[in-house]
Amino acid sequence: MTHLLWSLVLGAGALVNGLVTPTWKLLSTESDARFRGLAPVSDRIAWVAGTSGTVLRTVDGGRTWASVGPPLSDEDATLEFRDVEAWSADRAVILSIGEGNSSRVYLTSDGGASWEQTFTNEEPTAFYDCIAFESPRHGMAMSDPVDGKVRLIETHDGGASWDIVDSGDMPPAREGESGFAASGTCLTTTAGRWYIGSGGVEPGRVFRSADGHHWDVSNTSIAGGDGSGVFSVQFRDAKNGIAVGGNYSFPTGVIDNAAWSNDGGKTWIPSTSFPGGYRSGSTWVPGLYNIALAVGPTGSDLTLDGGRKWHVFDNGSFDSVECVKGPVCWASGEQGRVARLTLT
Repeated sequence: MTHLLWSLVLGAGALVNGLVTPTWKLLSTESDARFRGLAPVSDRIAWVAGTSGTVLRTVDGGRTWASVGPPLSDEDATLEFRDVEAWSADRAVILSIGEGNSSRVYLTSDGGASWEQTFTNEEPTAFYDCIAFESPRHGMAMSDPVDGKVRLIETHDGGASWDIVDSGDMPPAREGESGFAASGTCLTTTAGRWYIGSGGVEPGRVFRSADGHHWDVSNTSIAGGDGSGVFSVQFRDAKNGIAVGGNYSFPTGVIDNAAWSNDGGKTWIPSTSFPGGYRSGSTWVPGLYNIALAVGPTGSDLTLDGGRKWHVFDNGSFDSVECVKGPVCWASGEQGRVARLTLT
């Protein structure tokens, strides 16, 4: 049955251990930036954002890429854009990470021809990691804890302005707890609910909220500690979610690096077979029930059962992955690597 299901879902491909596997098609970006920010809009339009202030956009399925990042001063040329959210070939929001005023948000409505810097962090202890939108107008960005609690900012006008969210209903962070600016998926939203993955503490935790203002938190089974924990959390609907991570200093570690939930994130159950190493990004596949992907520096994995079991299908390095209708999946990572695959 498993072999048949893989064949029906993935179509023609290489056979590995009797399973039909998908194959990433690498795309030439003519860049050596590391792209942790990834925002596909469709099978044709996608944005990537990364090191050295680099932002690229394709409108032809990845055959060609245009450099569309904001003009930066020499002082700001080393900004790292770790997350990007996009709604079309014209409209996108990017997040740069770092301490103090290195954490910023920029907005474009003309495909990168011009950018507006709409948020600059003014809190010395804040370090923004991820940004997410539940609609074209409502979005949030998260920072590592400030005054003992995860810091959030919020927009209701598509990123044109931002306000700090009152942290009164945010559970206290543990000593050393933080998010990971690894793939833009440490903060995610689905079905009106919000989720934050964290690490630096044992075990990694997932925060959850029904409105972005009132939060609860649960332990996962994902091992945490220094450089370890939940790097990516994704929900298919209000109940079913996956979390992946591990230790980025030990990228081949395959124990306690993935978990799943079927109660909205209240409880997390360890996978029975884990991804093939530390994983920084994950995504559900639209239209294919219970199927999701995870990526990291040592390869890519696929689950057919909502995160219970994971199957390695590629050993190339990626940081981020996201699937759109088609279903078409995009991945991005170091040395300008961008790829896509189609699941049929």
